[in-house]
Amino acid sequence: MRQTPLTRHHLLFFCTWLVLSGSLSSANAAGVVARDDLGHRIRLSQPAQRIISLAPHLTELVWAAGAGPRLVGVDSASDYPPAVRILPRVGGLGRIDLERLLALRPDLVLVWHSGTPVARRERLRQLGFAVYVSRPRRLAGVADSIDAIAALAGTSQVGSVAAAAYRQRLAALRARYRGRRVVRVFYQVWHQPLITINGEHVISDAIALCGGVNVFAELPALAPRVTVEAVLAADPQMIVASTSNTNLDARDGEDFARWRAWPQLRVNQTDAYLRIPADHISRYTPRILDGVETLCAAMDTVRRALPPGEEIRRGRQ
Repeated sequence: MRQTPLTRHHLLFFCTWLVLSGSLSSANAAGVVARDDLGHRIRLSQPAQRIISLAPHLTELVWAAGAGPRLVGVDSASDYPPAVRILPRVGGLGRIDLERLLALRPDLVLVWHSGTPVARRERLRQLGFAVYVSRPRRLAGVADSIDAIAALAGTSQVGSVAAAAYRQRLAALRARYRGRRVVRVFYQVWHQPLITINGEHVISDAIALCGGVNVFAELPALAPRVTVEAVLAADPQMIVASTSNTNLDARDGEDFARWRAWPQLRVNQTDAYLRIPADHISRYTPRILDGVETLCAAMDTVRRALPPGEEIRRGRQ
């Protein structure tokens, strides 16, 4: 049988095929890579197909990144979007049902830094799981988290669109409220014991975006306990609380009654109390900007009600 001699065209095609094959093999060998909020590099041999989320905000971020259908298990508090409510539950705050997690065979586990102790995170790694740690601090990080999760799931085509939309909305809010008159804010996480946030918390970043200052920003703990006396001394112009209750007026007796009993507080001069649904201000997802918009609008109302010559006190900001 006569063989066709190799022509220059054949040789060019063959060499090109070798180069492309080598590139594809290198790409497959490299897999997918992303860094978590602690700077750890997570490397997977291929995009994650079976993801477990151990925090509600991470569950929501997976969906925003376009990888929602790859979730095979979530924590007990994950409730959004509604599709996740039928998924297996593999733990809650501070605990993990390892037996159930192992049975679900995840190739990526997403954990919250404050909700999953270091020892449990290390245990997951010892068992061979890739672990992504989320540590929310700044509003801009939401988009970064979407990009990272999308990279690990191989859904960057969807995730990059969601991240870009978030960044655009965030930039518009920053531009709108830049340079506004400062309002001193006390953020009440819980009323008994009395818990607030410091300057490292993402809610403090939201307050700053709106032109406010967190009166307890300098405290060392992320979510410190404070005394009634400390709040009275700080004398905020606005008090904000979050609630999961759909009726935002239902908890007035618990949240704000103690402060209304002190008429000398500046917050009572303008009745500057605000409740925001927790999902819209403390859950680290694109929906946090809904809470930021509510907060900023309320802060503008406070500004209009304050006496024209009133200035913030410089002692504690």
